Amino acid sequence: MYKPLEDHAKQRLTERHDIMTAVGILSEEGIDSDDILAEMTKLFYVDLDEFRDVMESVSRYRQV
Repeated sequence: MYKPLEDHAKQRLTERHDIMTAVGILSEEGIDSDDILAEMTKLFYVDLDEFRDVMESVSRYRQV
């Protein structure tokens, strides 16, 4: 029997700009930086290397 693809499949977050946008939104909503990845992976497949680079950039920016 034919089974259509599910409409609620997770999207991929692989682009730096998209990951930065998601991090910014979650930060504005008061999500702790330690919990951001957990929240993001509930909805998206996240490029972990790119996520790590974004979070390092954010932490350097906050130290200035």
